[in-house]
Amino acid sequence: MSTTAVGSSSRPVAIHVADVTKTFTPRGKHPVHALRGVSFDVRVGEIVALLGTNGAGKSTLIDIILGLTTATSGQVSVLGGTPKQATGNARIGAVMQTGGLLTDITVKDTLNLVAAAFPTHRPLDSVVERANLEPILRRRVGKCSGGERQRLRFALALLGDPDIIILDEPTAGMDAGARHAFWDAMRLEAAAGRTIIFATHYLEEADQFSERVILLDQGQVLIDAPSHTLLATSPTRLLTAEFPAGIPDDLHLPADAELERDGNILRVHTADADSLARALLTCTDACNLTIVAHTLEDTFLELTRKNANQTE
Repeated sequence: MSTTAVGSSSRPVAIHVADVTKTFTPRGKHPVHALRGVSFDVRVGEIVALLGTNGAGKSTLIDIILGLTTATSGQVSVLGGTPKQATGNARIGAVMQTGGLLTDITVKDTLNLVAAAFPTHRPLDSVVERANLEPILRRRVGKCSGGERQRLRFALALLGDPDIIILDEPTAGMDAGARHAFWDAMRLEAAAGRTIIFATHYLEEADQFSERVILLDQGQVLIDAPSHTLLATSPTRLLTAEFPAGIPDDLHLPADAELERDGNILRVHTADADSLARALLTCTDACNLTIVAHTLEDTFLELTRKNANQTE
């Protein structure tokens, strides 16, 4: 499934990925196909979430876009040039999960050191404010928490005033308050017209922040759609019912039903929740029925499960 976000087709292409494959061949082992024919365009100013389970290919794809590794086959261009050109010209800023920080110097010294490597850079005061680093400027990096180090990486990514920001699990290690503040800052960057691509395990972040979701599974693009339409790909809903006398053994359930039992509480995932509710209310002592739509996480799990079953 591939859908372009409304209004985005008139924007120039920032990142072009065409039929990209990446194969690793460990010595003495079978080849590992990390990416298989991945294709998509990201346009200037888009906010795109990369979703996928561990091993789906997200980090490999990000490494290729950043020029840290090359594709086995296919084409990748960034702002009309190669990924290495875009990175070398500071047109891409990246927030990665680990690495790249000297632990025995302060946060402030780290900013000054990296800023000196750019011919021009954003004012340090504005970067410090955007990443909320003022309280920890004099702290040694080695004494910073995981979330504080991510805020520092965010500041470093902004220093070169990039056109594109790539984020790989950017809020890993942050508490709920820090995650909220981080995304407030990212919204300001997006409002300034920057293109943002982020990989995350926090599916609510993809739901709330992205305009578009690209779901990778087993190295392939499973879904590429505006985030608000992704939920529509799954008609499944969750019906919950209570049975005061116990859950009957002879319930007639839809063929697609997936059951969860918790004492006298029955939870049923099905695309035919309305018909099931009518049958339960008519033919059983079921009470306290509720029907809710699937969340993005439910949809994500359902789609990847179906894809796994189809490829077995």
